[in-house]
Amino acid sequence: MEGTEMRPKSSISDLEAQIERLRERRKLLIVKSAERFARAAIRTGLAEMEIVDAAVEQIMDEIATRFRKQERRSSPSTSSHRSPDGETGAPAEAPHDP
Repeated sequence: MEGTEMRPKSSISDLEAQIERLRERRKLLIVKSAERFARAAIRTGLAEMEIVDAAVEQIMDEIATRFRKQERRSSPSTSSHRSPDGETGAPAEAPHDP
């Protein structure tokens, strides 16, 4: 078969290893994001306030809505692909503290 590219088939164990690497990468991204928000909460004094979870979730929803609207206005030709857990495929954030 001339001109046909021969690619090695992925084995189940190769695919399982790749899935595990992706799960670990996802965990790391979630931890980094959580740390980023925790630093902001500490800097602003929110971490020391007694705020019920429902109120925190409502505030976070409001913030997310605000930034999604800004994102749509600033780049109408660029759409961000959202995963089922709400994360975007490509981060659209300003640099943050190390």
